[in-house]
Amino acid sequence: MTINAVLLAVIIMLGLSLARVHVVLSLLIGALAGGLIAGLGMTDTLNAFQEGIRNGAQIALSYALLGAFAVAIAHSGLPQSLAGAVIKRIDAGVAGIGAGGMIKYMLFAGLITMSCFSQNLIPIHIAFIPLLVPPLLLAFNRMHIDRRLIACLLTFGLVTTYMFIPYGFGDIYLNQIMLKNVGEAGIDISNISVTKAMAIPALGMFVGLLVAVFISYRKPRQYQQLAIDKAAHDEVLEGDALSKTAASAQTQSKMKTLVALAAIVTAFVVQMYTDSLLLGSMFGFGVFMATGVVKWSEADTVFNDGIKLMAMIGFIMITAQGFAEVMKATEQIQPLVDGAASLFAGNKAIAAFIMLLIGLIVTMGIGSSFSTIPILAAIYVPLCISLGFSPLATVAIIGTAGALGDAGSPASDSTLGPTSGLNIDGQHDHIKDSVVPTFLHYNIPLLIFGWIAAMVL
Repeated sequence: MTINAVLLAVIIMLGLSLARVHVVLSLLIGALAGGLIAGLGMTDTLNAFQEGIRNGAQIALSYALLGAFAVAIAHSGLPQSLAGAVIKRIDAGVAGIGAGGMIKYMLFAGLITMSCFSQNLIPIHIAFIPLLVPPLLLAFNRMHIDRRLIACLLTFGLVTTYMFIPYGFGDIYLNQIMLKNVGEAGIDISNISVTKAMAIPALGMFVGLLVAVFISYRKPRQYQQLAIDKAAHDEVLEGDALSKTAASAQTQSKMKTLVALAAIVTAFVVQMYTDSLLLGSMFGFGVFMATGVVKWSEADTVFNDGIKLMAMIGFIMITAQGFAEVMKATEQIQPLVDGAASLFAGNKAIAAFIMLLIGLIVTMGIGSSFSTIPILAAIYVPLCISLGFSPLATVAIIGTAGALGDAGSPASDSTLGPTSGLNIDGQHDHIKDSVVPTFLHYNIPLLIFGWIAAMVL
């Protein structure tokens, strides 16, 4: 296991990322190192990487349309209205603005709720973060909130929801990917409740959230009030003030809000019926254009702004697909598991822990739980059957192993999304302030609670 190409590639990638090398370069160098260590040669390694990039084209297009849809929502004024309401309450001194003010915890609850809804109810995934969070930075700074905590709040909603609630992205992860692959690998899934199987691991995520809120990042943290914060503050307040100075403006604002809600519902329905985030985003954007909220003359600008908004995240995700393809081409994921299996000696407790740990390593490298599950299910199901794990415990192991590493991976959208909103003023480092905090607060408890689920189910 110590000379396994996949393991070494992931270590190299993570080491470079922690050393402040750009994530794209870290993924590329890690992939090249893994391919060469496995004996693929430079040509075959690059071919595999390029094949992965081609497979990531749909991801890039989906993220571009997500960005366009999100910018259209912002164009309607809905995010600014929400942010303005929060900032006005702070300016008015409602519930206090100190570290112990009730409004702080209301804000936390709101961010978690929106993060959860983005996975299951409103299918815009992480696209809401760079639109909603920047206008709130002034509020965070005024209350001296540690932005590492905000990253943990957002990541909790992004990860816990899809790994526990079988709806929206959760339906894709739990039913369409996990149960489908587990069933194809030889387990009867007709009577398996994924919610029951993943309840204990989800509880581990909740414990990590409580630790982040009440222990790790409870103390105030100072940030500079930069001009961009003031501009966001003035924009949301001015927009709110203007909406109250004229009845026509207020009516227009309400109309745009209704259109935004209709577009969100449309995108949700289309996504659910077609299983396509791309089509859902496209139809949602179409509602804004058809109703005139986004004028035809402005459509190009709004669409281009959306592409710019999600370009870096999409590019990193594409590179991660190339990395994942090289890891598959090495054919050393199976030996990694086999090497771990030799340590089991029939011990279910050790077996469960090692399987979860390997899931953490693989997902940290690939950066996507959704891409990891098919790899793990084909290997883990026969192993779990031979060791005597129940079908429910097997699902818990595979579901947790896939989710492990999503939080805390430099290439994961669950960390890239929070960074895109929190680093708008250059005061939030992706690795130190998003990756490391989410890794510590979610991967460790998820590993522990996933192991408990494997033992008791």
